[in-house]
Amino acid sequence: MVLEKKNPLKRVLLYTFLIFIAFICIVPFYMMVINSTHSNVEISQGIWLTPGDQLLKNYEIIQGKVNIWLGFANSVIIAVPAVLLSAFFSTLTAYGFAKFRFKGRNVLFWLILGTMMIPQQLGLIGFYDLMVNFRLIDSYLPLILPNIANAAMVFFIKSYIESSIPDSLIEAGLIDGAGEFFIFNKIIIPLAMPSIATMSIFTFINKWNDLINPLVLLNSANKFPMPIVVSNIRGLYEANFGAIYLGIAISVTPIIIVVITFSKQLISGLTVGAVKG
Repeated sequence: MVLEKKNPLKRVLLYTFLIFIAFICIVPFYMMVINSTHSNVEISQGIWLTPGDQLLKNYEIIQGKVNIWLGFANSVIIAVPAVLLSAFFSTLTAYGFAKFRFKGRNVLFWLILGTMMIPQQLGLIGFYDLMVNFRLIDSYLPLILPNIANAAMVFFIKSYIESSIPDSLIEAGLIDGAGEFFIFNKIIIPLAMPSIATMSIFTFINKWNDLINPLVLLNSANKFPMPIVVSNIRGLYEANFGAIYLGIAISVTPIIIVVITFSKQLISGLTVGAVKG
């Protein structure tokens, strides 16, 4: 507070910079929504700052090319279970690494982190062959089950548990006769929820926007998620950009809702360890 009173200029500059950054972040979304209400001809004429009258026409074009709401439902079927599985098992793994001492613990943890250095695309052919052998091609399971192993989430939640949950709290639960899974479900998960929510948001965004894995593993058009459905709006010889913008706007809406809903947990998770009391 003293710094704010002594340096009002710094405060003005800081808020000006933050407003500028917010403006840069908002403009692409605003232009996406605005363009979704204009026709191809209008979009080609230049930049529009006001809504047009082609929203219903663009929606009719989408419905004539793809079933966007079926794609929306398919994305929900894939993303929600993937996030739940990733959150539970990654937190369980992070809890084990953070609070249990066993032989080879550090080596195993660094091996898990090492998997983050390998691009997903390098293992796509081998993963496809594995799914062929398991007869899981054209199924949602290959898109959901691998999220049980999420190295980034394990690393982040482990750091949070180590810095925010004391060993004495776990020991008190053991003294009271609580089992390990009771302690995990009733103590660790609620206390680690800011970090779980933070990484769950990123996991949801990644799964919702995943294009390459469904494109390789799914064959049936009625199982395609939103990224493939939106890409199919573009025709072979023509592209209605207004309809494409509208499809992207529909696809992005759940991400915006999730981020806004869990923004408080996101901030709490990202600022862990920033303040010590």
